Amino acid sequence: MEIDRADGRNPNQLRPPACSLNVLHRAHGSASWSQGDTKVLAAVYGPKAGTKKNENPEKACIEVIWKPKTGQIGKAEKEFEMILKRTLQSICILTINPNTTTSIIIQVVHDDGALLPCAINAACAALVDAGIPMKHLAVAICCCLAESGYVLLDPTKLEEQKMKAFAYLVFPNSILSVLPEGSSLVQGEPMDHGIITSVTHGAMSVDDYFHCLERGRAASAKLSDFLRSLPSQLPGDISKAV
Repeated sequence: MEIDRADGRNPNQLRPPACSLNVLHRAHGSASWSQGDTKVLAAVYGPKAGTKKNENPEKACIEVIWKPKTGQIGKAEKEFEMILKRTLQSICILTINPNTTTSIIIQVVHDDGALLPCAINAACAALVDAGIPMKHLAVAICCCLAESGYVLLDPTKLEEQKMKAFAYLVFPNSILSVLPEGSSLVQGEPMDHGIITSVTHGAMSVDDYFHCLERGRAASAKLSDFLRSLPSQLPGDISKAV
């Protein structure tokens, strides 16, 4: 059963991403990231001397501040901050600048679905622009599960509201970069099962989850190519149909 999407995309098709680096002159690094009508600005400040309370002073600290388009920050935004912080901590090399704090400010410009993945992609691009040491790049994708069991990638806001469940998935741009040297397995699983962050909402079976994982991983390769092209195209805007 095929699902007709209002914007004419097929279920596996992402909205065309667009990115601009160095868009904020006072930040140490910044990026504007959009997919369709969803747009996010990310700014990086630091590293600055000192770490936050309860942080390990022998490592660098990552701080994430989420700023909604309007109104005050709520429970959902606090969850987004936590997910972003843990994701960025896993891809940054925290031992190079110990006892420092790097702040990432996320400003929502417009939310038309898949907001958190766009914010993660924007933050990753801003870290590249700031020259923060990283183990590897990361790409984020939202997979939605319809009542019929069909999987849609990169949903709009309207599509999100009609879905029974969805998963935010973050993949490394290269699976090899998250493996021990010389290893082709992670805890007995093939290396192509590498994933950085996985967050689900709603009810979904194990089979449905692995279906989302498979579809998301396949689509992440195109986003990885797009993200890797950013440093070589400074400065300016780049966009690409995926």
